[in-house]
Amino acid sequence: MLGTALMTTKGTAASEVEQTYARARALCAQVGETPQLFPTLRGLWQFYLSRGVLTTARELGEQLDWLAQHTAEPTLRLEAHAALGQTLLFLGEYTASRWHLERIALTAPTAQRALVLRHGEAPGVACLVDVTLALWCLGFPAQAVRRSQEAQTQAQALAHPYSLALAHLFAAYLHCRRREALAVQAQAETLLTLATAHRFPLYVGFGACLQGWALAMQGQVEAGLTRLRQGLEAVLATGQTLSRPFWLILLAEVAGRAGQLKEGFRRLTEALVALEASGREDLRTEVYRLRGEFLLRQAVPDVTQAEACFQQALAIARYQQARSWELRAAISLARLWQQQGQHTAARQLLAEIYGWFTEGFDTADLQEAKALLAELVGGDTHQTATAPQSKATPTR
Repeated sequence: MLGTALMTTKGTAASEVEQTYARARALCAQVGETPQLFPTLRGLWQFYLSRGVLTTARELGEQLDWLAQHTAEPTLRLEAHAALGQTLLFLGEYTASRWHLERIALTAPTAQRALVLRHGEAPGVACLVDVTLALWCLGFPAQAVRRSQEAQTQAQALAHPYSLALAHLFAAYLHCRRREALAVQAQAETLLTLATAHRFPLYVGFGACLQGWALAMQGQVEAGLTRLRQGLEAVLATGQTLSRPFWLILLAEVAGRAGQLKEGFRRLTEALVALEASGREDLRTEVYRLRGEFLLRQAVPDVTQAEACFQQALAIARYQQARSWELRAAISLARLWQQQGQHTAARQLLAEIYGWFTEGFDTADLQEAKALLAELVGGDTHQTATAPQSKATPTR
């Protein structure tokens, strides 16, 4: 119970959290077989996940799954699914993550209230918000929004501030992925109000970061950069490092928007180091894609290295079946090929991934892809009429 309280008031990655659950685990070992082992291991799983130690988090998730299979209590199986699903999301295993998370997402409200007392947050809400990101990555942006709305509705019905803060945080994450700055700002400001009132220091930092990105995307670049840096400092002060690569990527994006390419490259390098240290795979595609974009914007563009970055981003996204990341990387590579006069290759590349989508055509990425395809069709026609000896499609 002390571990749950510490997570809420100091953050899930606070050193006091690890010390408390480690002591509980030692007591479990002294007692022998005890039902207290499961919530103890879950608390440690939450700590290591927040610290970005994903190998340990996965091991703990698998231990929870084993324990759950050897008990008659159904809620334990749901909690094990939640732990594994959330861990797999950050490992870039989106299909498996979605499968685990959807096992618990529709848990009855009465069961949710009991689990809230045990964990400090509603696991069903946590699963709903995580599955929104899995759905977006897999190429279902409209379904992701519906799940996000369900999470907020469920958290409001539970009247549980910490779970509601979690729902608003991930709604902001989702809108950030969808490149919707106004929606991010609205969710971030709601989150900041809630987190400040209830003294959730980690969520105050998260809200400041997202608010900074939203401001920058709406033209207030310097103010946005400052706010983002303040937010990141507040997040790291709680010991939470899992999210650090994400904030570094946003900092790089905003720095690039401000024309500060040197700063952008530095932040991307930091993000890649942080991803490798934690084992996170869910953001690697965007690091390579942004690096490629920055290489093309240098005073002397490095076209060869930029194309290599885009190809690397595509390869990772395809391996992960991450259609939304694949689309974004394909847009960057198709624009490069368009500039090189390779209209046919660019059109084929982009048409293949664009044609896969069945929803989300109002999103910025799909609208950009549609507009670029229209340009490429015109360019392809012109190329065929004037240069029948067009280059072959580059190896993909």
